[in-house]
Amino acid sequence: MPDQEIPDPELVEEDDAADLPEDPHFPKTCQWTSERAALAHFASYYGATQSQQHIKPLHWYVACRLVIEGGFRPDEITPRPPFDFKKKKGEWHLSYNPELSRGGEATVLGGLKTKNVDIVVNKPGLGPVLAVSCKGMTGAFRNLTNRMEETIGECTNLHITYPAMVFGYLFVIRANRLIEQAVAIAGDEDAPAARQLKANDIAMAAGGEPVESIIRFHSALRELTGRRGIRNDVSRYEAVSLALVEMADAEMGALLPTYPDEDSPLRLERFFETLYLRYDERYVYSAPDLKSVTQRLEWSPNSAALQIGDKGPPPIDYAPRLAE
Repeated sequence: MPDQEIPDPELVEEDDAADLPEDPHFPKTCQWTSERAALAHFASYYGATQSQQHIKPLHWYVACRLVIEGGFRPDEITPRPPFDFKKKKGEWHLSYNPELSRGGEATVLGGLKTKNVDIVVNKPGLGPVLAVSCKGMTGAFRNLTNRMEETIGECTNLHITYPAMVFGYLFVIRANRLIEQAVAIAGDEDAPAARQLKANDIAMAAGGEPVESIIRFHSALRELTGRRGIRNDVSRYEAVSLALVEMADAEMGALLPTYPDEDSPLRLERFFETLYLRYDERYVYSAPDLKSVTQRLEWSPNSAALQIGDKGPPPIDYAPRLAE
C-alpha cells in the first residue's frame, strides 16, 4: 500500500485483505463472550473489515455486560444478548438461553439523519436511553484525527433528537510495538499483505510510549467526554474510552496497562460506571414516577447464568449486579 493519506481509516486494510474471504461460520447473533476473547479476536483478525467481523465480538461483550453488570433487561438491548430473565419469589433470575440471541444494529432517529448504532438500550415509551458506539483501528494511526469529524457528528446527530440519551464511545487500537516482537506479529515476507506491519501501523515506540499520533488522539477525545446534563453540549459523549490492545502472542487481547495513564478519564474501567451513573441520574433519580420502567434490575445470586460449573460462563471480568 502506498505511503499516502488514506481518506477513511476504517478502510485501511480493505485493499490488503480483499483476497481474504469472510468467515462463513462467523456467528450472526450476539454471543456471550469475555473482554479478553473479544479483544483477542480484534487483535488477531486479518480479514476484510467491511462486515465488521473484527469488532462484532466487542459489540457482544458490551451488550452482555450491560445485562450482567448493568442490570438492563436483555430484551431491551440490540443486539439482543443470549439471556432470559424471570422473577421468582421476589428475585430476578438470569439464565443463559442462546436461542433468544439476536444480531444486528439499532436504527436511531437523529436530528440530521437516521443512524445505525452498535449497541442500544430501548425503554418502552421512552425510546433509546443508552447507546454505545464501538470503533476499532488496526493501522494507519497517523490518520486518527480524521476520525474526529465523524465522531463529533455521530454524537451531535443523536443528541439533537434524544438529549437525555446516555451515549458512550469505545475506541480500541492495536498496540503494535516498534520492538523485536513486531517481527513475530508482522510475519515474514510471504505473509499476507494485511499482516505486514508498516511504519504507519506502529502504535508503541521503542521506549514503550505511544507514538505522537495516538497521544494527540487521546487529547482530542478527552475534550469529547464528560457530558453530565441534558443541557450540556450535544457534541460531547457521556463517556469515552480509548483502549490499546496487546498484540504479542502471550498477551494477545489483554489491555495495555500503561496507557492511557491511571488518572485519564478515558480508562476503560471508568467507562461503564460512568454510563450507569449518568443513566441513573436522568432516568431513575430524576423521574421516580417512571422507576418501574427505568430502574436497573438486580440479579439473584442463585441465577443459573452466574453459576460456575463444567459448562460455566465465560470469565466475567466485572462484578455482576446482585441483589443483597
